[in-house]
Amino acid sequence: MTPDSPLLDGLPVEQRLALAYAPVAARGLFAGLFALDTRLAGIVRAAREPMLAQLRLAWWRDRLGEGGGGADPVLIALAPVLQQGPALVAAADGWEALLGETLNHAAAETFAAGRAAGMAAMAQALGCPAAEAERAGRNWALADLAARVSNPAERAVVLDLIATQDWGRPALPRSMRPLAVLHGLARRQRGARPLIEGPVSLLCAIRLGLTGR
Repeated sequence: MTPDSPLLDGLPVEQRLALAYAPVAARGLFAGLFALDTRLAGIVRAAREPMLAQLRLAWWRDRLGEGGGGADPVLIALAPVLQQGPALVAAADGWEALLGETLNHAAAETFAAGRAAGMAAMAQALGCPAAEAERAGRNWALADLAARVSNPAERAVVLDLIATQDWGRPALPRSMRPLAVLHGLARRQRGARPLIEGPVSLLCAIRLGLTGR
């Protein structure tokens, strides 16, 4: 993958860092998953009319449920995952849950489950057990969401969920190192601050990338 790959456009800094530590065989898949996450996030972030955003998310839901195909670089990169089943449809469902008027427990749960499903599908595509990847993906999703929510009441909802999660270090193989980086950053911040904030968190990301711990 070249530095000017369209899959890298707009990726959050923590995802770019995590991707740098992916084994070569897994890098394209993770780039595709992160790019999908960024595309879906952009639809929700730019939504002025929920109905229009839902239509755009429905387009992605249909493509993700078709099992691959299409000329979009994200779909091409994710083809090995999409061929295994429609698990990534949950990613679109998760982001759509944030379009409601208020962020309640059910919406936050659906969002976290959608992101977690993407990580579980990634693990299966790489021949790894999915359970730990799903747990780590859920924790990352909640911590990242809490750090980005500005409404105090909505943020409290997400922090309540964060407090109930199992934050033990997940047993992830080397092929899932990007997720180990994201979970490690989420475990350190637990929604109190952005995943990457200042030199200490950057050093933490580098350590996680090199060692997985």
